[in-house]
Amino acid sequence: MSSITKTIRGVAVAAMTLVASSAFAQQELKIIAPAGPGGGWDAAARSVQQVLTQTGLAKSVQVVNVTGAGGTVGLAQFVNQAKGDPSQLMVNGITMVGAILTNKSPVTLDQVTPIARLTGDPLVIVVPANSPIKSVKELADAVKADPAKVTWAGGSAGGADHILAALFAKAAGSDPARVNYIAFSGGGEALAAMLGGRVTAGISGYGEFESQIKAGKLRALALSSGKRLANADVATLKEQGMDVEVVNWRAVMAGPGITAEQKKALTDTVEKVVKSKEWAEILKQRGWEDFYLAGEPFEAFLKEEQVRVGDVLRSVGLAKS
Repeated sequence: MSSITKTIRGVAVAAMTLVASSAFAQQELKIIAPAGPGGGWDAAARSVQQVLTQTGLAKSVQVVNVTGAGGTVGLAQFVNQAKGDPSQLMVNGITMVGAILTNKSPVTLDQVTPIARLTGDPLVIVVPANSPIKSVKELADAVKADPAKVTWAGGSAGGADHILAALFAKAAGSDPARVNYIAFSGGGEALAAMLGGRVTAGISGYGEFESQIKAGKLRALALSSGKRLANADVATLKEQGMDVEVVNWRAVMAGPGITAEQKKALTDTVEKVVKSKEWAEILKQRGWEDFYLAGEPFEAFLKEEQVRVGDVLRSVGLAKS
C-alpha cells in the first residue's frame, strides 16, 4: 500500500470517527440504572448523565431505573431492547457479576458490549450509632458465636456487599453459608434499615454512608479496601487483623450488536466524561476512586473478574459449581 493510499485511508477513518462522535453528541441517550433510586448504580448513572449534558457531549440524557435480582432484570431488558442501538447505555459492576451466578441468570455479560470501568469504591461496614458493637473484633465475635443472630443490610444477593459479609464471616471463623443477609434493591432502603435499628450491621460504598457517619448516626467499623481513604479516618479490615479485601467497581456497557465505529464513538465519549473537570468534581464530592479502564484491558479485566467472583461465591456457598 502506498503512503498516499495510507494517508487517504487514515483521513477517511478519522472523518468517520468524527462524524460518529458528532452525531452521538446530537442524540437523546438513555442510561439504564439496573437498581432502585439512591444506590450506587443510580448515582453513577445520574453522574454520567450530569457530565454528558453539562459538557454538551449529548443533547439530552434520560436515566431509567429497572430494579430486581441484583441488576439481572435490568440486564435482560437491556439486552432485548438495546440490540444494535448506540443511544442506550447501562451501568453495572461487581454486584451484577455475582447476581448473574446466584440468580442463574439466562442473560450474561457476554451479551453486552463492554465500554469502560468508571469507579472503584471501598466498602464500609457500619453499625447504628447506638449499637453495643463498638469494633470489628466485637462484630467478628458475634458472627462466630451465632451468624444467624447477626443481620446484615446491603445490596442485592451475590453482590459486593454480600460477598464482603460472607468473607467477613469466613475470616471470623464462622460458616459463610449461614450469614443472615438481607438484600435491598437500593442504598436508600438499606440506609433506612440501618437508621431504624432493624439490622445489626450494614455494608455499602463509603460515599453512600459518609454523611450519616460524619453526623454520628452510623459508626464505621472498617473499610474493605487495601488502604485507607484520604478523607476518612476509618481503618481497613486488614489493619484490624482480617485478611479481606473487596472493591466495588462500577462500569458502563453498550447494547449487543453495535458496530465497531459506534463502539469507538461511545468509548471516546465516555473517556471525555471521565477526563473532564466536571467528573473530577463528582468523584471528589462522592468520595469515589477513579478506576477508569477501557478497551481491551477492560474486557480482559471483566473476564478475570467473572472467574474471581465465581470462585469466591462458590467458596462461601452463594453459588453452585
